[in-house]
Amino acid sequence: MSTHKPIEFGILLNLAFGSFKERLHEHLAGKGFDDLGPSFGYVFRLLEAGPHSLREVADLLQITPQGALKIVNEMVAKGYVQRGEDERDGRTKPLCLTDRSIALLRAARGFHKQFEADFVKRVGESQAAAARAVLEDIASQGGSVDLRRLRPL
Repeated sequence: MSTHKPIEFGILLNLAFGSFKERLHEHLAGKGFDDLGPSFGYVFRLLEAGPHSLREVADLLQITPQGALKIVNEMVAKGYVQRGEDERDGRTKPLCLTDRSIALLRAARGFHKQFEADFVKRVGESQAAAARAVLEDIASQGGSVDLRRLRPL
C-alpha cells in the first residue's frame, strides 16, 4: 500500500500556473521584454480593448486608484502605456497601449499558441480539450470572472 499523498489540487494549479508564467516570461525576455511587472498583463488586456481612464483601470482590476497609478506609472516609464488627451475633459488622461506593448502582445500570443500546441502533442487532443474544459469550469466558479469578457491572447 502506497503512503504517497497526492499534491492538493489548488497547490497543483498554482504550481502549473507558475511554471507556465515562468516559461512565458523567459520567452518574452528573449524577445526584448525583460522588464515586466507582475500586474502588467492584466492592464495590457484591459487597454487592448481600447483606452481607459485610470479610474476605470482601477475599478476593472478591483484595486485602489493609488495601486493602479503605481502600475500605470511603471508601465509608462517602461514604454508600454501612454497617456492621451481627452477632448471633453482635460483632467482625464486616457491610457493607451504603445507600439512596444502591441509587439509584446504579439509575442505573448505566439507563445500561448505554441504552448497549447505543444501540450496537445504531449497529451493528445481529447485530453487537452478535457483539461481546457476543467480549467474553464474552475475559472467560472470564482464569481467575479466572466470568461466571455476576457480577450484571447
